[in-house]
Amino acid sequence: MTARSGAALRVLGVDPGLTRCGVGVVEVTPDRRARLVHVTVVRTPADMALELRLLAIAEGIAEQIDAHRPDAVAVERVFAQANVRTVMGTAQASGLALHAAAARGLPVGLHTPSEVKAAITGYGNADKRQVQAMVARVLGLAEAPKPADAADALALAVCHAWRLGSPDAVSSGPSTLTPAQRAWRDAQAGAAGRSAASPLVRSGGARTSPARPRLGA
Repeated sequence: MTARSGAALRVLGVDPGLTRCGVGVVEVTPDRRARLVHVTVVRTPADMALELRLLAIAEGIAEQIDAHRPDAVAVERVFAQANVRTVMGTAQASGLALHAAAARGLPVGLHTPSEVKAAITGYGNADKRQVQAMVARVLGLAEAPKPADAADALALAVCHAWRLGSPDAVSSGPSTLTPAQRAWRDAQAGAAGRSAASPLVRSGGARTSPARPRLGA
C-alpha cells in the first residue's frame, strides 16, 4: 500500500478499454492541488480469447485498487458509438471496474468525456493532446503521461475529486459520501470560504486579490 498525504482525497480513475485500460491514482488536497500516486495501462492482445482478456483486465484493476487503497473510483461513462464492437469492449471493461469498486465498498463516480475535458482544460471539446498537456500541468509532471489512456485515467480521477468539492456535490447531501470524502469536502469548503473572506490587499497602490492556489505539485 502506498503512503498517503494526511488531508488528501485519493481517487483511482479508470479509462475503460479492451485493448488498453488506463488506471491512474491521484491525491487531491482541499486547495485543489493534485499529485500523481501511480498510473498504468492494463493491456490485452486482440488474439486472446474474450473471457481471458476480461479476466486480465479485472485482475489488473483489482490489483491497483488493493495496492493503492483509494477513497473513491472514477470511471468514464460509456455512450453508444458507431463502432459497436469498440463500445461493447469499453462497456465490458467499465463493468469490471464498477464491480471491483462495489466489491470493496468504494463509491463510484461516472463522468462523460466532455465533463472530464471541461474540468481539466476548461473546454469540453478539447483533443487528446490538450488533455495530456493539462494533466501534466495539474500534476506537476515533466512530460505528458502516455499513452492517452493513462492521461485519461488521471484526468478522470482529478475531475472526480474536483467535482466532489463543488457546490453541486455538496447540495446533493452527505448520505452518498464516505467519512473520508465528507472530511475532505468540508475541508475544501472551509478553504474556499477563507479565500473568499480574505480582504483585498494593496500592492504598489493598486487593489489586488490574494493569489489563488497554484495547481500541480
